[in-house]
Amino acid sequence: MIVYELIPKLIRAALNNDKKAVESISLMIGRKIKKEYPQIASEIMQITANSSVGADTLRTLDLTPAPVDRETRSQLVKVEEPIMVEEPILSPEVWHQLKDFLLERELLERFLEEDIVPPNSILLSGKPGVGKTYITKWLSYKLNLPIVTVDLATSISSYLGRSGQNIKSIFDYAKSQNVILFLDELDAIAKRRDDMGDLGELKRLVNVLLKELEECPVTCVIVGATNHPEILDKAIWRRFDRNIEIPMPGKEERRKLVERTLGNKFGEMKSDTIKFIVGNTETVSASEICKLCEHIKRQMVMNRDDKPDILALRECCRIIELKDRNEKVQLCKRIKNEFPELSLRDISNITMISSASVGRYIKE
Repeated sequence: MIVYELIPKLIRAALNNDKKAVESISLMIGRKIKKEYPQIASEIMQITANSSVGADTLRTLDLTPAPVDRETRSQLVKVEEPIMVEEPILSPEVWHQLKDFLLERELLERFLEEDIVPPNSILLSGKPGVGKTYITKWLSYKLNLPIVTVDLATSISSYLGRSGQNIKSIFDYAKSQNVILFLDELDAIAKRRDDMGDLGELKRLVNVLLKELEECPVTCVIVGATNHPEILDKAIWRRFDRNIEIPMPGKEERRKLVERTLGNKFGEMKSDTIKFIVGNTETVSASEICKLCEHIKRQMVMNRDDKPDILALRECCRIIELKDRNEKVQLCKRIKNEFPELSLRDISNITMISSASVGRYIKE
């Protein structure tokens, strides 16, 4: 039996929570690759050995066990290994800042030698779905650092003072490791202290957070992310070396997202169809554009007898918000002008508007 044949078995065992089978198959894989890939085989053996004695498997990543809440014993963070992800598709301005940050991390020792304080933190802001989490995973891959994500559900406690203790424990953990500390939904714990509606406990939590950010060593990378930058405490902004606003994808970025996500299905559609999708998603986030393309691919597989362009246009029209009759009229006219070969029935199928109404709208 070759190693590749063991992978489906390993996946089935993992998804069925069959720990014994996972350990057995992992050891088998380790033995089979030991000669060709001794280092990977050794890591597999260490992982299974730690697991079999109840030790934290993160130790094989040179990480100590994650911190827990003192009362509930729930983990305060989620740890993810760095995995390969494709480069994010971003505006040139954002891309330039991220590339600069990576270069600065490469020159860490030189900065220290020349008595220059190296940057170690980025605050990402923007609407949901623009790619803040994806950027963090990409940075993790490029820097080869695990991501330690704060679990707000367990970190924020109803008991006086415990939330601050939890945040301090998280930072103490991050300071002692070589990781990226990801403060997702930062606005939940870093609201403006002048907000009269907040409790004193939350204001004390901001003070703890500010102190920990200030004292974090340059070896620890910190990435904050927020969908609501307007409610962040002003002092938080000053604690991050780079404040990067991630905008909604522009026209060129949308086209690249569509082309990448559609993959080999991209070539099955006319250029006018791609142009229509790109032109009608200017208010749509990057994640929603990717989701749209996944829907298109599934429709193309399920409905092989239908024209790919009609399927794609229909899926695109599903996400176009039509607030009133006038917008329906404009949509029907736009489709007819850009795709004169389409019949009223085709446009009805695409827009989910009756053929009779489509005919009236186009004549207006």
